[in-house]
Amino acid sequence: MTSQTAPEIVDSHTHLDFPEFDGEHDALIERARAAGVSRMVSICTKLEREPIVRALAEKYPEVYYAAGIHPMSADKQPVVAVETLTALATHPKFVAIGETGLDYHYTPESAGIQQESLLVHIEAARQTGLPLIIHARDADADMARILTAEHRAGAYACVMHCFSSGLELAQAALDLGFYLSASGIAAFPKSAEVREILAAAPLDRLLVETDAPYLAPPPHRGRRNEPSYVALTARIVAEKFGLSYEDFARQTTENFDRLFTKARAA
Repeated sequence: MTSQTAPEIVDSHTHLDFPEFDGEHDALIERARAAGVSRMVSICTKLEREPIVRALAEKYPEVYYAAGIHPMSADKQPVVAVETLTALATHPKFVAIGETGLDYHYTPESAGIQQESLLVHIEAARQTGLPLIIHARDADADMARILTAEHRAGAYACVMHCFSSGLELAQAALDLGFYLSASGIAAFPKSAEVREILAAAPLDRLLVETDAPYLAPPPHRGRRNEPSYVALTARIVAEKFGLSYEDFARQTTENFDRLFTKARAA
């Protein structure tokens, strides 16, 4: 149950299984509830940890989950099978495929296997009808090319998680009907360009997230992030739209419900 005073908001991307949160989940969820966070999606980035993430979703009513192979891990294990991902998707609280994508900043040497893994995740999203969660860093041209070509070959839904790429990739994603998600990066003082890109997007295509335990927004920058802080990022992005926090929280929650249909509020 969320706070009686805080407006409802959703953290569309967090990592509750990470060791930074060990032993703190009850308190973490309670702080999120007090901040108005009605739902959150915990992302599994290594399939061997899927049982842990699933157990958290089963324990806490407001927690849903997704699973995939993070691009930075794509070369460290066999390419996942489409059937493996579609089998996971039968769980009632499994709501998206990924995160997947391309990261040429930290792992450019594995670009080929990253692209192969991405294609598998896209096909799983097509077959399940669940949204795809994309991580993109320093790979804008390849990402736009692959997402566009694959969408022409067969439509699928998608969110560009933790969006901090350039205008061209943002426009390519929006042209495909995809969503952009604002993380704590959008709240950093030096992220004016990211805020301008987000503010130029249709309001009904935006989500908010923490990517916790990473990317804590001010005044917590440099420390551990957590789902309750999604409200801090949302307040700053709301200002760029000239909206009240309440209206922005309401709109991004509606957007989440439209994309993450399995996690839609009853």
